[in-house]
Amino acid sequence: MLVEGLVAVAAAGGGAVVQAAGTDAWNGVRSGFARIFSRGEAGREQAELERLDQTRAVLVAAQEGDEAPRVEIAQVARWQTRLEALLEELPEAEQEQVVAELRALVAQAEAAEPTGTVHNDFSRATFTNSQVLGSGNMTVTNNYDK
Repeated sequence: MLVEGLVAVAAAGGGAVVQAAGTDAWNGVRSGFARIFSRGEAGREQAELERLDQTRAVLVAAQEGDEAPRVEIAQVARWQTRLEALLEELPEAEQEQVVAELRALVAQAEAAEPTGTVHNDFSRATFTNSQVLGSGNMTVTNNYDK
């Protein structure tokens, strides 16, 4: 049985997979998780990449309906369970290495911006006939995917 700290890291890791799925960080996070799960086996890494892509596809498909929160929770639990099983199998020295890698991936996922977001901040702008005249930064968020 895993100690509480490792369970928390596994939970954060499961959340990172789901959080990164809709961001620019996806490719890096995806590769990192595949590397963690494959433990250096090339054939297994490809299988993990496919499993991660399947997770992303499920999450993207769920965005269109009312099931999105339920699907997200299920996917977090799925990846948390897989991470717990992996950590449980590893010797203590490898556990520490994987925990460090997971923390880095969690930080990467948390720092990522959603892919549908552009930020603009208008100062001294004039709006004329649906046009914006001025300069500055602007935020446009695609809420259709939520």
